[in-house]
Amino acid sequence: MKIEEVILFQIDQTNKIAKQYSQKEFDRLGFGITVDQWVLLKLIDESEALSQKELAAKSFRDPASITRSLDILEKKDLITRMNVSGNRRSYSIHLSVQGMKFVAKNMELINAQRAKSIEGFTHDETSKLLSMLLKLQKNLK
Repeated sequence: MKIEEVILFQIDQTNKIAKQYSQKEFDRLGFGITVDQWVLLKLIDESEALSQKELAAKSFRDPASITRSLDILEKKDLITRMNVSGNRRSYSIHLSVQGMKFVAKNMELINAQRAKSIEGFTHDETSKLLSMLLKLQKNLK
């Protein structure tokens, strides 16, 4: 079997192409953040409060790279870190007011990028694809 016929290879290629496309759009639109930083903002937005460890697990990234990204997002005033009572080494991460505005302001553009990625797919096809990808992920855990 040729490498181009391997499902995992094609998924990896698709991920790289999608990330490159999104980053070019982010840069063109002047977002001032990376795709990975956007993912963190969106995960924080969708949660009440997350620790860095929880954020790393949800984003499938290592804690060290999460720390660097959070430092950048905090400097841009998009997130805040709040101490967790009783634990001086842990904090919960929240969107700042500026971060909430940033996410809300850019969701329409993000949704347009997402829509472009599935142009030509029927609703049934996207549902089946999502189901298959989740099954693949489950198989590999």
